[in-house]
Amino acid sequence: MSSPAEILSLAQGSRAWPFQQAQNLVKRLERHGNDKGYVLFETGYGPSGLPHMGTFGEVVRTTMVRQAFQRLSDTPTKLIAYSDDMDGFRKVPTNLPRQDMLEQHLGLPLSRVPDPFGTHESFAQHNNASLCDFLDRFGFDYQFKSASVAYSSGEMDATLLKMLGAYDQIMQVILPTLGPERQATYSPFLPICPRTGIVLQVPVVARDP
Repeated sequence: MSSPAEILSLAQGSRAWPFQQAQNLVKRLERHGNDKGYVLFETGYGPSGLPHMGTFGEVVRTTMVRQAFQRLSDTPTKLIAYSDDMDGFRKVPTNLPRQDMLEQHLGLPLSRVPDPFGTHESFAQHNNASLCDFLDRFGFDYQFKSASVAYSSGEMDATLLKMLGAYDQIMQVILPTLGPERQATYSPFLPICPRTGIVLQVPVVARDP
């Protein structure tokens, strides 16, 4: 069995992609420091359909980099699997039951779309539970987070205010990456219409930081 020093030497010299990414993280920590006491890895998915191999791959790749980092650094790590279940329900997947019912809820946040399987309070909750079961069966070490819970609890309030304060800088970075049609309506905030409950993709016309 290799000694810790030998493992560290191999990790530092590896050209494999996970180790290259992990080495970049180590250098970033050396430059900027870390006042959290741990390094946070995060992977996200939109529960607009049933979890699949692509969803699995998101967590696998992040875990690979995390494990490579753990060979290079003694800094503790955490992994959050984040579900963007406040995203709007844009299209009904063809592999779901009750297609007509789901059609009636297009545009709503996924956490407010009824579960077509009838096992959970919402379509998002069904898919989130399926993802967690998927990950648990493969022994992933992660913490699950739901966007709908994070926003409704106020956990995101400070970040939203920070985003609002940096609105101009954000737009300067994002707009050049978009086509003309999307540029006309892009906003880093997706408000929910108080009348219809639909997630809106509309431009910001006024701000009050």
